[in-house]
Amino acid sequence: MSEEETRKIQFTGKSTYIVSLPKKWVGDLGLKKGDQILVQRKGTSSLQIVPYNTRIKRESEIATLEIDPKEQPSSVERKLIALYFLHFKTISIKPIKGRITPAQRTGIRNAVKKILMGSEITAESSDGITIQILINLVELSVVGALKRMILLAKSMQNDALLAIKEGNTELANEVINSDDDVDRFSFYITRQLAIAIENEHLLKEMGFQ
Repeated sequence: MSEEETRKIQFTGKSTYIVSLPKKWVGDLGLKKGDQILVQRKGTSSLQIVPYNTRIKRESEIATLEIDPKEQPSSVERKLIALYFLHFKTISIKPIKGRITPAQRTGIRNAVKKILMGSEITAESSDGITIQILINLVELSVVGALKRMILLAKSMQNDALLAIKEGNTELANEVINSDDDVDRFSFYITRQLAIAIENEHLLKEMGFQ
C-alpha cells in the first residue's frame, strides 16, 4: 500500500463528516477500535491526523532564559542561538537577580538583528526582554534560503577579491558585514530542518523523502 490514498468524505447524522482510514495504516501504528486520534488543522489547506498517545508533547512554545548580570553578552548570544535551533516561538529573557545590563541588552538586540532571522523584540526593559519568532516554512522555504545564501556567499567572494586587488578597505568591511547575513540564513535553515525532522510531511514537501 502506498503512503497516499484518496478517501471520500462521508456524511452521517445531521452534522458530522467522517473519513475512513486504511486498515494497514491503523495496524502499523498499533491502533485499535476506540483509540483516540488528534486531528489538527494546518493552515487553510490541510489537516493532520496524529495518534493521540504519540503526539509531540511540548508543554510550551515559550522558553525562559535566565541570565546573570555578570554574564558576558557573547554567552547570552550563544544561548539565544541554541533556543532558536530548538524552534521555540517565544523566548523570554530575564535576569536571575538585579537587571539586564546595557551591554547584554545591546548584545541581544544585535543577535536579533544580525543572527536570528524572522525574530523581533516585542518587549524590552532592564527587567526583561521578549523575543518573538515570526517566520515559518511557508514564508521562506529551506531551498529558497539556501539559494539566497549561496548567491550572497558568491557575491562576498567576488567583493573580497576586488577589495584585495584595489586595496579597498571600505569594500572589505562590507564583506565582513555581509558574513552576518550568511550566518542568518545558515541558522534559519538549521532551525527549519529541526522543525521538519519532527514532522515527516514537511520533510516530504521539502524534497528530503
